[in-house]
Amino acid sequence: MANLKELKNQINSVKGTQKTTKAMKLVSTAKLRRAEVALKNSREYAKKIEELVSSIATKINGMKDTIDNRAFHNINPKKVDIIFVTADKGLCGGFNHQTIKTVSKLLKEFKEQDIKVRLKGIGRKGIEYFKFNDYELIDERIGLSAAPNYEEAAKFIKASYDDFMNGDTDKVILVHNGYVNKIVQKVRIDNLLPLDINDLHQKDEILDIEPKHDEEQVLEELVQKYVEFSQFFALLDSLAAEHSARMQAMDAATNNASEKVKELTLQYNKARQEAVTTELIEIISGMEALK
Repeated sequence: MANLKELKNQINSVKGTQKTTKAMKLVSTAKLRRAEVALKNSREYAKKIEELVSSIATKINGMKDTIDNRAFHNINPKKVDIIFVTADKGLCGGFNHQTIKTVSKLLKEFKEQDIKVRLKGIGRKGIEYFKFNDYELIDERIGLSAAPNYEEAAKFIKASYDDFMNGDTDKVILVHNGYVNKIVQKVRIDNLLPLDINDLHQKDEILDIEPKHDEEQVLEELVQKYVEFSQFFALLDSLAAEHSARMQAMDAATNNASEKVKELTLQYNKARQEAVTTELIEIISGMEALK
């Protein structure tokens, strides 16, 4: 009978877990819908900024090589900033692991090339991992990946932008796990600085700036805005991907719990049948002994 009680407790425990994972799936589904809307709106804005940057940069003297802006000149890097975005929470399958794995690979590659890397992180999971493995983070932020905010994103990326434009660093890379659809996430490695016009969205028409001497200034302001928004967009993209990954993980956990309940219920019924059979045999044996 102790075995029956133990199985009954296990069944109730798994059912309780199943209710929790099902509720978490529903919560993630609702949050994903909101994240998808924000991501869709920001994607259009990001595309327009890219088009403006490309248009002005292409217009200046007709060739990007003549632009007097460090953001458009490729330099053999000696010092690189890597900024990663992960979630603050787990229970989302391999979502965080994929970003951490990609960043670790980049760190190894740059080390082999004798290139110094400054690591910056957003998201508790990634920050804790690299700190545990004795990597130095020169800047970190917890809470921003769970609640993206443009002003905070711009403030976080500003140091990397300023250091690059001043010549203190030669490259800025942004790594995050992005949203493709409800069941697919993809790690994105964005070379924020320097910019490559060929990688930007371009239009056939060239934007005309008046007065002419303001073109360089407008370009510089747009580049900064482009970098800031790229950081913000990565946060939105990562958040949508996080919710989709958690929704999948909780759905899988709920299904696994359902299968486990069936398995345990079958064991319980078998054990109960055996217990009843044993009791019947004992009763019959006792009656026979009394004859």
